[in-house]
Amino acid sequence: MAVHEQVQFVLDLIAKVEPPEFWQLTPNAARAQFEDSAPKLDLPPATMRSVEEVAIPVTGGEIACRLYTPYRGGAGRPIVVYYHGGGFVVGSPQSHDPTARAIADATGALVASVDYRLAPEHRFPTAPEDCWRALRWLADNAAGFGADGTRLAVAGDSAGGNLAAVTALRARDEGLALALQVLIYPVCATAPDSASAHAFAEGYLLARKSMLWFIEHYIGDGDANDPRFSPGLAADLSGLAPALVQVAEFDPLRDEGIDYANAMMRAGNQVELTCHAGMVHGFISLAGVVDEGRRAIERISDRLLEAFATG
Repeated sequence: MAVHEQVQFVLDLIAKVEPPEFWQLTPNAARAQFEDSAPKLDLPPATMRSVEEVAIPVTGGEIACRLYTPYRGGAGRPIVVYYHGGGFVVGSPQSHDPTARAIADATGALVASVDYRLAPEHRFPTAPEDCWRALRWLADNAAGFGADGTRLAVAGDSAGGNLAAVTALRARDEGLALALQVLIYPVCATAPDSASAHAFAEGYLLARKSMLWFIEHYIGDGDANDPRFSPGLAADLSGLAPALVQVAEFDPLRDEGIDYANAMMRAGNQVELTCHAGMVHGFISLAGVVDEGRRAIERISDRLLEAFATG
């Protein structure tokens, strides 16, 4: 199947502009470019009852977390902890603001978008430690935000999908129950060497060279085989929260997302896996012009509602 015509329209627009790839930039320049471009083709931001910034204490300081409280729902609402994408180097709650708002609006949940610390200033394992601490803090302090700390889900895209998967593993080990883990085209492997990573290495929004650049900044001299980076290498994948895994047909990360979903299934977990035909990496953030991105967000929201209703 070919790239969907709506995606091809976006690819053609980018080809006309010819922006530099991430790997051609410094981390700060890459962040500025990403913050400027990320929301441009996303959904119009849904109106919230409130949007609040809170500071969560972590080792070595504190991290910011943006709380989205929608008009839908009321006291005792569940919490969706969202980890943004960006290769562990770029991205922020602001770059993923439309997605967080859309999920909050559709589900009535409090969506907490975590501004975990980025590499290379804060290399692995800072990000997964920040993400775990944020989840634990939100569970413990939920009542202060009109939410229920026993009704929790984690979600994330790309690097954030990795962090959601890793956090779900730790939640199991620490005895913190999750209703659902939502993994959107997640990073799951030690290196981008799958068939899809090579087949779609250039021209599909996420270049393989950029993936290597991200990993170098994030891991540095660390161990890429650590399950806190490569969750599929965890000794035991049983007993995890139910998972919704969404991958894209023309995404270099497609195969590693599928492999992790299948590994979770083999371990006896409940997993819903969807490969979105004709889509590329980041298509959910193109939901303003790509219908499949909007439909994917709708499925995420529906699955969260189902999980919270039965959890």
